[in-house]
Amino acid sequence: MKSNRIRVLTGVAAVAAIGIYAETRLAGDSSVPKNDPVAIAVQKGARWLASVQGKDGGWGQDGGETSYVRQGENLESTGNDVANTAVAAEALLHTGSTPTSGEYRDNLQRAVNFILKNVEQSPMEGLGVTNRNGTQIQRKLGPYIDTFLTSKLLAELDGTMGDPRSNARVRQSLEKCVAKVQKNQLQDGSWNIAGGWAPILGTSMASRSLFLAQQKGVQVSANAMAKVTDYTQQAATPVAGGPGSSATASVIGGRPAMADASAGVSLYQGAQALEQLSRTEEDRRKNAKQIDAIKGRLSDTRFVTGFGSMGGEEFFSYLNISDSLHRTGGPEWVKWNTDIKAKVLQLQNEDGTWAGHHCITGRVAVTSAAILTLLSDKDPVIQSTSLKRK
Repeated sequence: MKSNRIRVLTGVAAVAAIGIYAETRLAGDSSVPKNDPVAIAVQKGARWLASVQGKDGGWGQDGGETSYVRQGENLESTGNDVANTAVAAEALLHTGSTPTSGEYRDNLQRAVNFILKNVEQSPMEGLGVTNRNGTQIQRKLGPYIDTFLTSKLLAELDGTMGDPRSNARVRQSLEKCVAKVQKNQLQDGSWNIAGGWAPILGTSMASRSLFLAQQKGVQVSANAMAKVTDYTQQAATPVAGGPGSSATASVIGGRPAMADASAGVSLYQGAQALEQLSRTEEDRRKNAKQIDAIKGRLSDTRFVTGFGSMGGEEFFSYLNISDSLHRTGGPEWVKWNTDIKAKVLQLQNEDGTWAGHHCITGRVAVTSAAILTLLSDKDPVIQSTSLKRK
């Protein structure tokens, strides 16, 4: 009881501190409410991202130039990559800017150009959209996370570029990415391709990108979507025990998660399943039992903590959960949204960044995922109404 009270007091103190920052440091900025700690945190993070974008329009693990990379960190510093650029651009997009308007208009235009050049130069065959290999985010989320994050971003940007030529260029690259994703889906319906610590998060991004592209009118195979749904339904089936019990574990690829990694993998798998199974009203009705089982696990601290410390994988998993619960609504959403925002706010660094404590430690990906999580209930990106709870 005492430790819980300390955590609550710490969270309140963190929010209060950010409120004081708003009053004293941002009082002259009319774009941010002075007493809104979430808006202030998002602004600080987004402005940091914009400030460290590379001359080529891209971002690497810690920023767009080698001078931004923290010394002593195991981060690549030889250039910028597509995956980090895609997730950073998505974070800026979700703050309300577009390629034609807003504070980060120019940043988005440059980022999109960086990404499109890579996609256009990539071969038609194969899953890759870049020749840069071995980046930190690839080693953790799988070797083709660049493709999945790019496909998702382009689906959101489709039709918003402001002129016919740019819109056509984005649509062409989106269709190329969609074709790559569909052709390279594994037999079990996933994209859990070897080479990453948490490839299930790659599957999540791949599936979400196909779904969003479909909403924008891109032709997507019904079989591909059915296969990943079947995979998720089977993988989300709990084994003996019950939601929150010590004997409960997610089934990964038809087998219980390995004991030495089950804490983290169980969270990543549960978050992917919750997002996949809750997209539409029909999905929520058909998958109510599995959705409720995953919701029940959110009261289990061991499940929510994931690997035990906050790495990038945890941030991306929390984003999936926030997006999912926002659709389903109810008391679970209210509690989760309050708790996760307090947790994320506490973890922000003085310079506006967030950094992972294991695996994905780069500030670009983690800051982007944190911003997206904080904005999950105020998403300005225009999507199908079926994605959102009215």
